[in-house]
Amino acid sequence: MKTSVIIGLSLLLVIWLWLAWMLLTAGGLNLKNLLLLAMSAIIIFVPLFKKYFKGAKNDK
Repeated sequence: MKTSVIIGLSLLLVIWLWLAWMLLTAGGLNLKNLLLLAMSAIIIFVPLFKKYFKGAKNDK
């Protein structure tokens, strides 16, 4: 994997974690916020995982 991809994924993860922390501190820890975090993580990270990690195994 290229260095630019690793840096981009790391930056996206840090921003998502910061936004998740902001949501939980502002809205509290409840089921609605936990489901919102889970859905946003699935929307953001599953396609990236399929593209960069599953695709890299198939290319070899």
